[in-house]
Amino acid sequence: MTTIDYITQLTAIPSPTGFTRHIMYWVQTEVEGMGYAATRTPKDGLLVTIKGANNDKHRLLTAHLDTLGAMVRAIKPDGRLKIALVGGFTYNAIEGENCTIHVAKTGRQISGTILLHQTSVHVYRDAGKLERQQDNMEIRLDEKARTAEETRALGIEVGDFISFDPRTVVTETGFIKSRHLDDKVSAAILLNLLKTYKAEQVELPYTTHVYFSSFEEVGHGANSSIPAKTIEYIAVDMGAMGDDQQTDEYTVSICVKDASGPYHYGLRQHLVALAEKEQIPYKLDIYPYYGSDASAAMSAGAEVRHGLLGAGIESSHAYERTHTDSIQATERLVDAYLKSEMID
Repeated sequence: MTTIDYITQLTAIPSPTGFTRHIMYWVQTEVEGMGYAATRTPKDGLLVTIKGANNDKHRLLTAHLDTLGAMVRAIKPDGRLKIALVGGFTYNAIEGENCTIHVAKTGRQISGTILLHQTSVHVYRDAGKLERQQDNMEIRLDEKARTAEETRALGIEVGDFISFDPRTVVTETGFIKSRHLDDKVSAAILLNLLKTYKAEQVELPYTTHVYFSSFEEVGHGANSSIPAKTIEYIAVDMGAMGDDQQTDEYTVSICVKDASGPYHYGLRQHLVALAEKEQIPYKLDIYPYYGSDASAAMSAGAEVRHGLLGAGIESSHAYERTHTDSIQATERLVDAYLKSEMID
C-alpha cells in the first residue's frame, strides 16, 4: 500500500478516543505482517521498535489514531439521542453529519444523522440563528424508534460511542478531503516508512520507537510508556491553518510553539537544517490553541528533547483537507530526520 492507501484505510476505521481497539488491532496486524514486533500498552497504545546502530540513545515518534467523536449523553422522550462530545470541536462542525452508534450491549452498529432539534425552517423561525450546543443538538436514528423505550429496545444506552462518517475523497488534483486526517495522515506516513525500511533493509543510526497513541485528543496520549533511553521525541501531527498562520497544504509545517509553550529550539533548528539540505518545502509556525503528544509528555515530566511537525491540514476538527504535496514533504522530512545524527 502507498501512504494515500493507508490514509483511506485508516479513515474508514472508526476510532473515537476511548474506542480504538479495532484500529489498534488493524495496525498491529499490519506492522507484524511487515516483520516487526509490536507491543500494546495498558491504555491501548501500540509501540513498534526498530533497532538501530546505536542502542544507547533512542528516538521516539508518535502519531495518534484516536479521533474526535461523541458518546450518547441521554435518550430523549421522542427516542432521539443527546450527545456528549469526545475531543475539542464545535457542534456546528458536525451538524448534518451522518454517524454510527456503536451499541455496547449487542455490538450492533446503528446509523443516524446529527441535527439541530429545530432544523426545519418550515416550523422553526429562528432555525438559522440558534446556538448549536448540547441542549438542542440530537441524533435522528435510522430506526423506527419514536420513544425512549423503543430506542432502548435497540440496545442503545448512555455511554455508547458515536463515530462520524469520514467521507474520504481523493481528488484528481491531489487533494485529500476527509474527517480525521488529524492524525491519520501522520499514522499513514509512519506506516509507509516502516514498510519501506523493512523492505529495503534500512539500518537507522539510532534505535527508534514508533508509538501509535490512543488518547491524544483528550490530552494524554503518549506521555507514558516512553522507553527509558529516549533522548528525542517528535510528535508527527497536523499543521494548523488559518489567519496569521504560515502553514499551508503544500509544505511540511514545523511547530515552534503551541499552547504549551516553545518546542525544543535545538531540535527545531535541526529539522529546519534537514529540510533546507534536502530541499524539502517547509514552514515554521505557531499553533495558538493546540497541544500534542509531545507537549503532553513534557507536562508529565519526560526528560527529552521534543519537537512537532506535520502536514498542513485545512479546517482542522471539521471536514478537513490536505494535499499530496504536504504529505510527501512531511514524509521526506521524517525520513531525513530518522536517518540523521542526533544533535549535541
